[in-house]
Amino acid sequence: MKLKLWIVGLFLAALVCVRPFEAQIGGRMRKLPFLATAYAMAGTTKSGTETQPGIVAADTSILPLGTKIRVTNAGPYSGVYTVADTGSKVRGRHIDIFTPSWNRAKEFGRQVVHVTVLKWGEWEKDLRGKK
Repeated sequence: MKLKLWIVGLFLAALVCVRPFEAQIGGRMRKLPFLATAYAMAGTTKSGTETQPGIVAADTSILPLGTKIRVTNAGPYSGVYTVADTGSKVRGRHIDIFTPSWNRAKEFGRQVVHVTVLKWGEWEKDLRGKK
């Protein structure tokens, strides 16, 4: 009995490692809390596009480049975003939302938001052996 429970636990742990927050409840994607900050640095993102509204920076081991997410509980910054950038201080369950000005980024501060993955990015392709 203990061996069966251990095997089931190991299997569930492996699922969580592959997709840490894609657990479904009643067929719906689960929202998980993330720390959110904001940035306003103009330039080229890690994915090669220019910084613009609708993009976030994330830890690519959690949210790969190209991943589409829905952010809620972020006031006027709630919405759908694409992971297009990374950041040296963006680690784990942390996203950095692009804003058009430093004042808006500073006003945003640090907030706990809810993130739901709508579509996986490049990591999904890597798992299937395609690039």
